[in-house]
Amino acid sequence: MTIKTQAGSAFPLGATYQGSGVNFSIFSKNATGVTLLLFKEVNSRKPFAEIPFHPQFNRTDHYWHLFVEELEVGTLYGFQVDGPWQPERGLRFDPSKVLLDPYAKMTHFPDNYLRQVAARHGHANVDQCVKGAVVDLRGFDWQGTRPIKRSLQDTVIYEMHVAGFTKHPSSGVAEHKRGTYAGVIEKIPYLKELGVTAIELMPVQQFDIQDAPLGKQNYWGYSPVNFFSPHTAYSSDKSVCGAYNEFRVMVRELHKAGIEVILDVVFNHTAEGGHDGPTLSMKGLQNDAYYTLENEKRWYSNYSGCGNTCNANHSVMRKMIRDSLRFWANEMHVDGFRFDLASVLARDSQGNVMKDPPLLWSIDSDPALAGTKIIAEAWDAAGLYQVGDFVGDRWNEWNGKFRDDVRSFFRGDNGVTGRFGSRLLGSPDLYYKDNHSPQRSINLVTAHDGFTLNDLVSYNDKHNLDNGENNRDGDNHNISYNHGVEGPTLNPKVNELREQQMKNFFATLLLSLGTPMITMGDEVKRTQQGNNNAYCQDNEISWFDWNLVDKNQDLLRFVKELIKLRRFDDVLEEKIHLSLSDVIHDANIEWHGVKPGQADWSEDSHSIALTLLDPYSKDRMYMVFNAYWEDLEFEVPAIEGHWFKLVDTAAKPPADIFDFKTAPQLDTATVTVSARSVMLFVANPLLESRCN
Repeated sequence: MTIKTQAGSAFPLGATYQGSGVNFSIFSKNATGVTLLLFKEVNSRKPFAEIPFHPQFNRTDHYWHLFVEELEVGTLYGFQVDGPWQPERGLRFDPSKVLLDPYAKMTHFPDNYLRQVAARHGHANVDQCVKGAVVDLRGFDWQGTRPIKRSLQDTVIYEMHVAGFTKHPSSGVAEHKRGTYAGVIEKIPYLKELGVTAIELMPVQQFDIQDAPLGKQNYWGYSPVNFFSPHTAYSSDKSVCGAYNEFRVMVRELHKAGIEVILDVVFNHTAEGGHDGPTLSMKGLQNDAYYTLENEKRWYSNYSGCGNTCNANHSVMRKMIRDSLRFWANEMHVDGFRFDLASVLARDSQGNVMKDPPLLWSIDSDPALAGTKIIAEAWDAAGLYQVGDFVGDRWNEWNGKFRDDVRSFFRGDNGVTGRFGSRLLGSPDLYYKDNHSPQRSINLVTAHDGFTLNDLVSYNDKHNLDNGENNRDGDNHNISYNHGVEGPTLNPKVNELREQQMKNFFATLLLSLGTPMITMGDEVKRTQQGNNNAYCQDNEISWFDWNLVDKNQDLLRFVKELIKLRRFDDVLEEKIHLSLSDVIHDANIEWHGVKPGQADWSEDSHSIALTLLDPYSKDRMYMVFNAYWEDLEFEVPAIEGHWFKLVDTAAKPPADIFDFKTAPQLDTATVTVSARSVMLFVANPLLESRCN
């Protein structure tokens, strides 16, 4: 086969299909030679063409480029890059390895890929290499859909795993679509009925499933090999470019349903690991540009806890991260990003924390990303904790303090009530100092990392033996409570109290200022059997068991109705939004204890109540949170008109939550608030008209 080539151009990076052929461009400052390898199939043991780059004609500054005429979409490729093997200088070139293009838009692992082979220096991997594929970015039919750009104040996030959502046989999804983007499409009606407005997908950037303990697989996906490619295993379409197209169809169909798509992106580390990890891509292209190295440059800094740390504020890496975000926003139409261990991205090449990190500010101000949601996990594995202090004007934060204080309050811990009160108001102690909206706080009680909500109220301790690390992995600080029995029980009193506590958590999450995030399956009591770090459990421990939907209809109904209350503009969401500035100054909020105006903020307090007044409509809300282990009698604040009860987490269904048409009127001056329960009352002209 005759291959015709031209010099090509340095821009754009990656493999760009241009109709008459494909332009290839990669960055490598210290390479002495580059060869392009072309393959016919994913499992090809050898290339059908090897094309060397001429250092005079195919190199501009530090960019190696080549145009191959008449090359087709779907062609698989990789690079062999020669250069100095000098780990003491941070250089790890290995011409025996076939490297993946960091800008590849599709990535494929052959069936015989072995991570340990890729980790051996000088050991050729041509027959087992990870390959990129040429993709045509043009011509997809979005059918008139666009990114939604919904405001955070109107957003309810649902964190989910693409595969785990439909992989269980009970999902009802056709077997070949279980665990895929296509499977998610089939479950859009469930998401719509639940009422969530955005799904936050755990990593879908191509990752290495072999980055896990022996005999396990990396299920969560926090082990990226490429920042552009959608994970191929999540596609029911097994053609070379199938995952690329199927992902876009999923986004399009979600947008038709009014549901946004937020990606959990991992830019803090890669699957290449430390000095003993595999050479798959960036490590063999320009190791010292892509990774943060120790003073003795053969060693990798490890602020991620995963073996290496991306050199995020190096100009080349910074550009690639921004290019990746623009690609997902513009070409794939995603609505936002949650940045895993985002505090790593605030570190310089020596690991020092920067006051004004260039990457974070450039993302914040990038006009191509205007309107997207950007959410930081504002900590890293080396102890940097920036909740409340993350840089930028647009950055929102997973509020770990909301999680911890809400858990502590309902567990009955002492000295928590004051902090709990702040969390209800969008954490003004964290965010008001910079005049940020309370929506900056992404409120959560659970997430993929840690106990499910069911397990939070069912276990005192983690049970991670199935992970194969002797229960050493996973967080020991769970702030959980089993209510007298460790794990499942047939004791009806314990089970009733556990469900009541779950309702308390949901009520607090969805009635607080800030942006709520629910974790997949919590609404139907999904359990991981006490495993709080199920990153390597690609099985029923992690999957959504759809049998629970019918089994736990009462809790599911409660959550659905709460979300409806949350999104009912005239009564809840707009009320809170309109009174925001006054609420923070305590002008439109009154704190109460068992008697109006007499809040108990003492060390031994386990209850608090408050009223919110909308300064425009004069609507009111009265919320009572009783984490005490006995019932308490609360004197209800006097108002003109009547209070109507919407929520009582201690009541039996369906009296645990009402809509505005059926809410019962409160005719007494006091109300008994059951032990460990939440109550919500509203006073509203529409409701009051029912009394006339």
